[in-house]
Amino acid sequence: MSDKKHKQKPTEDEVLESEDAFERGAGAGADPADVTSAAADGDDVTGLASEAPVESDPESVERERYLRLAAEYDNYRKRTAREKQDAESRGQADLVKQIIDPLDDIARFAHVDPATTDSATLVQGVEMVEKKLAKILGTAGLEIINPVDQSFDPALHEAVATEPAVAKEDDHVVARVYQLGYLFKGQLLRPARVVVKQWNS
Repeated sequence: MSDKKHKQKPTEDEVLESEDAFERGAGAGADPADVTSAAADGDDVTGLASEAPVESDPESVERERYLRLAAEYDNYRKRTAREKQDAESRGQADLVKQIIDPLDDIARFAHVDPATTDSATLVQGVEMVEKKLAKILGTAGLEIINPVDQSFDPALHEAVATEPAVAKEDDHVVARVYQLGYLFKGQLLRPARVVVKQWNS
């Protein structure tokens, strides 16, 4: 009689023990090849392998953060520039509105009838318009440079001529203003053109 006939079949308890041991081993950790094979055979591989967490690439995260900050800064820069431009436009519009009235006055003087208006009236009208404009522009930041009897300042004055000084202390003193100068908020727009006294010993 052959050896196969003398081998005993495993008992039911031994089969259960083998299954329990296999399940304990699979729960502790299974070979990836076994898991793949089980999945291919349609077996339930729950517990054999868990889904690995997706790790973010630090360089990608930093790059996305940089791009986001760059976009936010660009939007801020554009918004600030737009708000500044709007404020400047409103300021310019307000100034122009104030200048309209003096312009109307000048237009009226240009159309007066010389035969019915004397020169004194015209002069008074021009002086009135000049004062009105000076007040409006002065409020906006314009300063008039009118340095009569002041020491000559090459940073603010331009000498167009000289005349003799009657005393030594009058040397380099402005005698007359040929053309007024202007500053706008501290910035020189045009120097005053002046005649300067000069002492000749």
